[in-house]
Amino acid sequence: MQRATLAAVSVLALASALTACSGSEEAPAGSPSAPKANQVTPGQRLAKAMVTKADLPDYNVSKPEAEYAFAKSSDEVTLDKPGCAPLAYAMNQLPLGEPQADLTHSAGAGYGKASTYITLAMYEPAAKAESALAGLAKAVPKCGDGFTAKAGKNTSAYDSVTAEKGTTTGAVAFRSTMTFRGVTHTLHTEAVRSGDVLAVYFSVNGFAIADSTRPSDAKMPANVVKAQNSKLAK
Repeated sequence: MQRATLAAVSVLALASALTACSGSEEAPAGSPSAPKANQVTPGQRLAKAMVTKADLPDYNVSKPEAEYAFAKSSDEVTLDKPGCAPLAYAMNQLPLGEPQADLTHSAGAGYGKASTYITLAMYEPAAKAESALAGLAKAVPKCGDGFTAKAGKNTSAYDSVTAEKGTTTGAVAFRSTMTFRGVTHTLHTEAVRSGDVLAVYFSVNGFAIADSTRPSDAKMPANVVKAQNSKLAK
């Protein structure tokens, strides 16, 4: 997304930018603190597992800008329906549960088209990833009438939440709607577990929201999900 569009999405308290708590930064090769080959950190594993433009040549893949984040951490988020917290986190690039590390990138298909935010989170033990996914699944039917999430000056009001079939086997998927200036926008979220890593995908058409005159339905791109899941499976 371009800067103006991201700003508009942030004002609406939709998914804008960042969640990138990817553990310790990698030290320069040869420095005293540089990890050995057999001591790869969780953050480094996620960085290697995240898709790049080489994996998705038709997309612009990049790390979102921190200034457009809905919240820096889940601790900043409050909800009118606490049971809907996992959905709010998933739609705002915040990790579910307590992972060792997490990393978010966005894949945009070009001007005027939807973007998909990919958040990877790594857990120890792997059962925590399974538990986080189960928690997301349980929250979906509890929040059918929508909910409101707040973080600082940001407020995100969702009108409805409906479970739907994901693009891949084993996915927890749902669509949500929100209204801005009388126009309805549909957002799609999908989460898939691969061992100790949980991948959460969130698709939104910020261009349409910024335009504020045309409705949007940001369908989940199966090719993006497939590319990322395939890379995690390696």
